[in-house]
Amino acid sequence: MNNDFSPAPTRGSFVPRAQLLSDADVARALTRMAHEIRERHGDDEVVVIGLQTGGVAFAEALESRLAAIADQACALGELDVAFFRDDLDSRPLRDSSRTSLPVDLDGRVVVLVDDVLFTGRTIRAALNALAEWGRPRAIELAVMIDRGHRELPIRPDYVGKNLPTSRRETVHATLDGVWIGDEVIS
Repeated sequence: MNNDFSPAPTRGSFVPRAQLLSDADVARALTRMAHEIRERHGDDEVVVIGLQTGGVAFAEALESRLAAIADQACALGELDVAFFRDDLDSRPLRDSSRTSLPVDLDGRVVVLVDDVLFTGRTIRAALNALAEWGRPRAIELAVMIDRGHRELPIRPDYVGKNLPTSRRETVHATLDGVWIGDEVIS
């Protein structure tokens, strides 16, 4: 595996220790998840929604695979959950990202996509945010990495890789690969 992901450490930056998945591994996992979604939903109208910021690239890649399998595009959106989080007091609010939902969600199957599932709090915020946009028939969750340590009863429907970690470790997932490391705080 290529271990070229080595940014210079700055406050709050990620310092990788090991690459766990290559870009080819990530691509295979996304293809497998797309087939699982199509097997479950056939030609149903699936809406793929990437969570800002980590899930958007994975949502785009997943939607392109879904479209190739069924020979028809899926609706693709982005969701910013910043204002729906329950930890705004302990976490600084970043500049707001963009929410873009190109279709009405009522009665459709929504597949939320994120890079790493950890405590489940981001997904709880996403569910609250989606309630503002309509009433989907079903909401499912696809994540590239499930690292455990859930604080809420949330479980993904589609997982690229289960990766048990310690709470102090950090996981960085992109289309270029998945790394485990530490976050520099000071």
